[in-house]
Amino acid sequence: MPGPAEPRTADPPREPAPFLKWAGGKRQLLPEILRRVPALIAGTYFEPFLGGGAVFFALVAQGRLHHAVLCDVNADLIGTYQAVRDQVDEVIEALRDHQNEAAYFYRIRSTPPESLSLAERGARLIYLNRCGYNGLYRVNASGKFNVPFGRNPNATICDQKGLRAASDALQVAELRIEDFATALGEARQGDFVYCDPPYVPLSATSSFTSYTRGGFTLEDQKRLRNLALELKRGRVPVLLSNSSAPCVVDLYSTGFRRTEVDVRRSVNCQPGGRGTVSELLIE
Repeated sequence: MPGPAEPRTADPPREPAPFLKWAGGKRQLLPEILRRVPALIAGTYFEPFLGGGAVFFALVAQGRLHHAVLCDVNADLIGTYQAVRDQVDEVIEALRDHQNEAAYFYRIRSTPPESLSLAERGARLIYLNRCGYNGLYRVNASGKFNVPFGRNPNATICDQKGLRAASDALQVAELRIEDFATALGEARQGDFVYCDPPYVPLSATSSFTSYTRGGFTLEDQKRLRNLALELKRGRVPVLLSNSSAPCVVDLYSTGFRRTEVDVRRSVNCQPGGRGTVSELLIE
């Protein structure tokens, strides 16, 4: 007679990871970034340019933080994180109804987000990100999402396990639509700050800062540098990332330590614009 059936084991829990593809995402730089973060952040982890959240999710997966303040001025982005944190079941249900088809994509793209519930808005952005061209998030001068259909027949619209893992991780986070200066004004000794602003372009044609209307100016870069100096003087550790453009090198020439690293970029409007570039980690 056959022996007793082996007991079924549950799948191991999924580690949290970004559920959005975001230009400037930090997955490739994670090893270099993580080795510069304390083994355990005693206070609060601040990330005022959230984007895809790769650093936050990695720190949660490694058990290195217990509280986070995550901010961005992109209201659609923060709303999507709030939906995944607070209403993940509803987000998953809404995503199951979406279709990887061009006419349907443009109908959802043209739907005003304000006409939808929080979960529907979150599902809409995730869907547009998964099925839009090359995973771009870009808005026009009117603030409307204008990325074309991606024509990827293998796009995964609803990654249920990934979304649930992200939702669990986000339970330790405050999510705010907020300028970086407002958020970082709360940072104190024992906290840790990671800033990943829109990068200064290496060339006039390489700029990609259309996440919000108005972009991120050189004056904003200077404001960020000045605030980082203030935090360091207050004994709050700060880590920043940016391009290796000469003006960035100049901005951080005094009072900071710079490390140049090479990364491969894959989110760009033009395939020819993807490739290996030098970036800076600044402490």
